[in-house]
Amino acid sequence: MKEKLTIAIDAMGGDNAPEAPVEGAVLASKNTNTQILLVGNQDEVQTELNKHNNPNLPIKIIPSEGKIEDGESPALALRQKPKSSILVSTSLVKKGLADAVISMGSTGGTMAAAVVVLGTIEGIERPAIGGPVIGSAPNQTILDLGSNIDCKPSQLLGFGVLGSVFSELLLKVTNPKIGILSVGIEEGKGNSLTKETFSLFQKSDLNFIGNIEGNDLITGKADVVVCDGFVGNIVLKLVEGLGKNLAYQLQDYLSGKIDPNNIESLLKDLYQKNNVTDSRGGGPVYGVNGVSIVGHGSATSGTVERAVDLARMCIETKLIEEMSKRVPKVMSTIN
Repeated sequence: MKEKLTIAIDAMGGDNAPEAPVEGAVLASKNTNTQILLVGNQDEVQTELNKHNNPNLPIKIIPSEGKIEDGESPALALRQKPKSSILVSTSLVKKGLADAVISMGSTGGTMAAAVVVLGTIEGIERPAIGGPVIGSAPNQTILDLGSNIDCKPSQLLGFGVLGSVFSELLLKVTNPKIGILSVGIEEGKGNSLTKETFSLFQKSDLNFIGNIEGNDLITGKADVVVCDGFVGNIVLKLVEGLGKNLAYQLQDYLSGKIDPNNIESLLKDLYQKNNVTDSRGGGPVYGVNGVSIVGHGSATSGTVERAVDLARMCIETKLIEEMSKRVPKVMSTIN
């Protein structure tokens, strides 16, 4: 039997909270050897938990006060809401009372809490969010996906190291190929950021294959793709929008031609294949000293359960420990 781990879940995070986080916790505690700490409003969480009528599950409620909303400034909200659910959840990891934290709430709030409470890995200036997002390239890790709008070349190099470790340990990719997302594959193509970043990667011992273009994302030419958060978030939203639009077009085209039940099944399969982030439960905050998983706000209970599996994988593969070893070594090549 796998080691019993303790995972804190922000029960107030997400559009469907506390229902989805609580139900996801129940599912995870039934199906994995995991102790769950549900952090949130005591009465609201208990009310949801009572609906499942499983009093002997390894689930404990940790009370908190308030939550960080999507529209709030993360830095300001952390100061104004010191007992918010994401801060309390993350503090449990820092204190050694939990092995990981999961939230489907504010991405900015989750990242800010991770940075302030857990701190960053040596050599990492800013943490990142990322992971596989394209259905045709499910083992391709893209970062940053939106947390760092403006980046320096050294930060993109750091993203490359973090993504490479994630690719090796969790996606089982041997010697991951790393590419810079740019407007041409030639070394001299791109803006000042991509050109300077290209030079830094050349000095490292990473498996750097040079620049890649947008069409290369579909084929998975690179296992790890680095870009600033401005570009990465456009890629993410484009992929999400294309997936939904393709489903609508397919539904219109097939309507009246095949059985409606078959259409529904086909669209469901198509959605699952292309919604890679949801199928994994979310992704880790890359570059902090602890396992912090952030998911989409529209997460269902199934998403939360998969996030618990992802957190367990991060812990069991010693993801943070390996990142902490490799990042300083690579970053020393540019100093």
